Amino acid sequence: MKYRVIKNNDLFLMTDHYGNIQGDLQGGLYTKDMRFLSKLELTINGKRPLLLSSAADENFVARIRMTNEHEEEDGKVRLWRESLELIRERFIYGDVLYETISMMNYSTKTISFDLGMAFDADYSDMFLVRGFQPAEELGKVTERKMDDNGWHTVYMGVDGVRRETAIAWDSKPDQIAESGKVLFQINLEPAKARQITFTISPSIDGNYPTTQPREVALQELQASYERWGNNHTKVDSDSPVLNRLYDRGVQDLRVLLSDFGYGLFPVAGLPWYAVPFGRDSLIAALQMLPLNPEVARGTLKMMAAYQGDELNPWKDEQPGKIMHEMRSGELARSGQVPFAPYYGSIDSTPLFVVLAAEYAHWTGDLDTIAGLMPNIERAFTWMDQHGDRDNDGMVEYYQESSKGIANQGWKDSADSVIHANGEFAIAPIALVEVQGYVYQAKSRLAPIVEKLGFEALAKRLREEIALLKNKFEGAFWMPEEQFYAIALDGNKEQVRSVTSNPGHLLMSDIISAERAQQVAQRLVASDMFGGYGIRTMSSGSTGYNPMSYHDGSVWPHDNSLALLGMSRMGFKEEASTVISGLLKAAEHFEYTRLPELFCGYDDTIGYPVSYPVACSPQAWAAGTSVSIIQAILGIRPDAPNGKVSLDPFLPGNVNRLTVRDLPVAGGTLSVKLTRNTGTDTVHAEILDNSSGCRVEIVGQTAEVQRN
Repeated sequence: MKYRVIKNNDLFLMTDHYGNIQGDLQGGLYTKDMRFLSKLELTINGKRPLLLSSAADENFVARIRMTNEHEEEDGKVRLWRESLELIRERFIYGDVLYETISMMNYSTKTISFDLGMAFDADYSDMFLVRGFQPAEELGKVTERKMDDNGWHTVYMGVDGVRRETAIAWDSKPDQIAESGKVLFQINLEPAKARQITFTISPSIDGNYPTTQPREVALQELQASYERWGNNHTKVDSDSPVLNRLYDRGVQDLRVLLSDFGYGLFPVAGLPWYAVPFGRDSLIAALQMLPLNPEVARGTLKMMAAYQGDELNPWKDEQPGKIMHEMRSGELARSGQVPFAPYYGSIDSTPLFVVLAAEYAHWTGDLDTIAGLMPNIERAFTWMDQHGDRDNDGMVEYYQESSKGIANQGWKDSADSVIHANGEFAIAPIALVEVQGYVYQAKSRLAPIVEKLGFEALAKRLREEIALLKNKFEGAFWMPEEQFYAIALDGNKEQVRSVTSNPGHLLMSDIISAERAQQVAQRLVASDMFGGYGIRTMSSGSTGYNPMSYHDGSVWPHDNSLALLGMSRMGFKEEASTVISGLLKAAEHFEYTRLPELFCGYDDTIGYPVSYPVACSPQAWAAGTSVSIIQAILGIRPDAPNGKVSLDPFLPGNVNRLTVRDLPVAGGTLSVKLTRNTGTDTVHAEILDNSSGCRVEIVGQTAEVQRN
């Protein structure tokens, strides 16, 4: 990564590798989609120190180690090179940024130098930072003041919100400047050290965060991560890269969790999407079911709270629709962009029901589903009415908002739905994977609502999926490709590109076993699989570009959904190929972290090629590590009926895997997989089972220990 980012709850900091925020970069301290700190520059005698190391591998703490360059004045040494060690350690806790500058003299003589820190706050909306040009006047900074104790600014937005930034330091400075620069004259004897701690506190409408002593705040933050580590599913294998990838994914998911008043909720990714999303957050919560089902519950409640209520073309909103993205910055609050929230997503609504159904099957928590039934029924109504504009039985999208999104599936770039002749598809567009989501939502929820006493609804859902399944095949199957088209365009013509989208169908049961196998095999063929993962588009399709956002790149989450389907359908060889590719890719990325996406070049290059503006960490990329474990276990819980089935395999180069404390049905399950010597078969051993469910292992008898 070309930046360093840390986050806690709804506050995050993005800097360069030196730990600085500079005016020509997009770095800053952000909360509620606004930048509360736009400049943070450390200097030694007016110069930037030399970088030794820069790390933010813990997500919540960043440590940057630096030293000084050689300085002479009038032929005399002012500061001998590398005589000073500087360590910048920063973390966020309680909506406050803490930064401590530690200075150590490693020379044999006393050294003197000026430590400077410069600040500024421009209160730019996230849309402005990313290049949006507003048509209306924005707010203004109305107050700036600085004294020996700190620096303070006030911004009055056109949305009527008062935003403030307060910076304090624990040592008296020798010089201060109203422009926002503070200077400390430091004298250090040999082997002596000194620290200065800064606290930076953003506030909105007078709601000031509480600043704690630094050590107390750090201890409480570390304790919260330890609790997270102790309470989630543990994974250990004989594959170091699989272990690192899983641990990294779990850490990244923790830092991306926020609570907006409804429980734990995964924001989409850092740095630009640390906000509630529909599709992204729903898929991340779905991936996290084997890790922490509470996240799914919080996500469902959050989505229900912001479900569409009215016909509002400006926001692409209709009754019953689940939101796409919610922003809370000045532009959104003042109505200059339609994102408070915006509803331009065709798949968020069926994915909301998919998550509800899978959560129920995983946990057996029917009370939560019963409480969400009004929202679920409204979602079904939206799918059948507003989602199906022409009553052809397919769900399609059409942009109504002048500042909305044209392509409203997960591949939402303007060139992502492209015909074989190179022309972009015209709306309304029915995406292939969305029909699978609708089928999965209705088929998986039908037995749940039946248990809740909604027999008529269950009967209707089963009738509707039977009709959809019949229509789907004829509409999307391309006989000459032996594959499914990515979409139907506004003229009901197939968009005949070979893409990764049909891989999502493998989760849904909408296609036959024979055609599912054809899909799985094509996804790992050379035109779709370059060695590091499934490409978003076949290298043989007209629009293919390995450097593109959606037309040839590799998205880990896209692979993860295909993986879950491959595992469920029993396509273990194909699943093993995909997992092995993702593991090989992860080895090349910083911290063994799969980014949001990377370029789709073949592995003949020798390494995966990074995509320049990919989010990292990113929720559904991090969730891919959990999906890999779920796919390997072949686990399929049916908690309402007291059953769990396993159909495990081990990918190449993995011969042993132990999964402990996997949450199922209100209890936990621990499983050990071992490859049988000299074969590709796997033995599964149930180490512990407090779920209350009967465990069935395909091909062998489950010996279940109970607490």
